[in-house]
Amino acid sequence: MTFQKITEQESHYHDLEKMSTRALLTSINKEDQTVALAVEKVIPNIEALVGVIVKKMSSGGRLFYIGAGTSGRLGIVDASECPPTFGVSDDTIIGLIAGGDLAIRKAVEHAEDDAQQAFKDLRNFNVNPNDVVVGIAASGTTPYVIGGLEQCNSQGITTACITCNVGSPLDQVASFPIAVSVGPEFITGSSRMKAGTAQKMILNMISTSVLIQLGHVKGNKMVDMQLSNDKLVDRGTRMIMEEIGVTYEIARQLLLDHGSVRNAIAQQGLC
Repeated sequence: MTFQKITEQESHYHDLEKMSTRALLTSINKEDQTVALAVEKVIPNIEALVGVIVKKMSSGGRLFYIGAGTSGRLGIVDASECPPTFGVSDDTIIGLIAGGDLAIRKAVEHAEDDAQQAFKDLRNFNVNPNDVVVGIAASGTTPYVIGGLEQCNSQGITTACITCNVGSPLDQVASFPIAVSVGPEFITGSSRMKAGTAQKMILNMISTSVLIQLGHVKGNKMVDMQLSNDKLVDRGTRMIMEEIGVTYEIARQLLLDHGSVRNAIAQQGLC
């Protein structure tokens, strides 16, 4: 099936090298403002995926992101930020990129072209039908991602995708497709821009809503966050002060004694 790649369409802007800095920044910002509205249109699709992820993870399943280039890096960013933010283990949400860890910093030639490698990478983590695998690819044509989802489907593993081309091969293979159309990029074909922004927004929405529903937030506070630096210790201390009405010094000591905001408040019978 052929389809038109919106992400490859000609930019609405021309002679970029002749633009002033202000004109460049204003035009990029104008384009970026359209992304949130595009994402809004696919909220029902995101909702459906979140529902199945919550169900799977409630039974001990995990969430995997697979991608190449910018898309792979965005998945890794989202996965790596969940443990410090929500206190989950490092193997709860896992991001994998074509070319391995080297590809996080540098492009690995042709890594995305291997349709068999993604499932090999997933098998290193013993992926199974309790898990959910989300393929991320702006173009929707990346062999690494498509091949990974196809093999997951054959093994009864729930699949989803985040792409910016409606009707792409990836859109067709995923059980829970999310295809957000952000239109042509400011620089023709540079999907690290609007497409990348849309993917980042959707990843934030997925992981945040899932982990809230799994109980890692109380009120609007990150009660399970890891105390990995002084800023977070201070934030946790102030959460405890607000919740149980003690001084900063007492709250800080409770936090350090019990290791998390949740545990400190629970010792007071309030969480």
